[in-house]
Amino acid sequence: MKLNAFGVLLAATCTIFSTGAAAQAFPSKPIRIIVPYPAGGTTDLMARALQEPMQKTLGQPVIVDNKPGAAGAIGAREVAKSPPDGYTLLFSNNGPSSTTPLLVKDAGYDGIRDFAPVSLVSTAPLFVVVNAAVPANDLKSFIDYARSQPNGLEYASAGIGSLGHLASELFARMAGIKMIHIPYKGQAPTSNAVMTGEVKVLITTSSSAMNGFISAGKLKLLGVSTPEPSPLAPGAPVVSSVLPGYKVEIWFGLLASAGTPADVVAKLNDAVGKALALPDLQQRFVNFGVIATAGSPKRLGDLIAEEVPRWTQIVREAGIRAE
Repeated sequence: MKLNAFGVLLAATCTIFSTGAAAQAFPSKPIRIIVPYPAGGTTDLMARALQEPMQKTLGQPVIVDNKPGAAGAIGAREVAKSPPDGYTLLFSNNGPSSTTPLLVKDAGYDGIRDFAPVSLVSTAPLFVVVNAAVPANDLKSFIDYARSQPNGLEYASAGIGSLGHLASELFARMAGIKMIHIPYKGQAPTSNAVMTGEVKVLITTSSSAMNGFISAGKLKLLGVSTPEPSPLAPGAPVVSSVLPGYKVEIWFGLLASAGTPADVVAKLNDAVGKALALPDLQQRFVNFGVIATAGSPKRLGDLIAEEVPRWTQIVREAGIRAE
């Protein structure tokens, strides 16, 4: 009996030490970052830009794995159901984390409960642009013009339930104007739609095509959606200067599955922060139309927790359903 008790004690002690050593050794194998969108898009490019600097810090390969579909739900669900060990991460944005669970039936995960925030990666404003023929050169005159149109003004978005769709519905409600939603398949066609006059207004992220139209005078940039002016749109006023409280910001960040140990999250957060401090990477992100933005896990978690109730209300009031 004494020998058996000693053996049990020895086994338990070894288990404690081996578990501790395993935690300290993180990472001991490759880390996979799931991008819930197709390869080649902005989200994918940012994730791949992080690969090399994160590998240098962590000492293990970082693999980017594209898992598109269902407005990001397929990739997000895989991470949510993965072991909470920090080896499978989600490169998310507002969609998979904040809005997709509201829009996609049986998404299979909760954007808050099923993830452990790791770090913000980047942020960007949405631009409010109008067709050059619209008789308004600032936000106030545009809102006055829109109020004078009893049949409403057509606006474009990159699809039903996209951030631009939700941001436009929020804008219309806060401004007290009627706007008619014209969804397109992706962002690229929306800039052409507002430039040609198919629609009158577009609230969207920056793109090289849209910036070209603005520079050529074919579109008017009336404002940005962030609370503070953006270096991506020098001189553009903030929407909240006319509609107090209006705030929409697209963000990108890394998340692990819920229950991932705090020390593992801290190591991943440190690796992201060191990568984002590199000047060449910061410039690459500007070229992507975003600003490199590191932050604590809490900062990202608070951002998601703030967004969910806001978009829940808009989705409910506007009766938005994903296609």
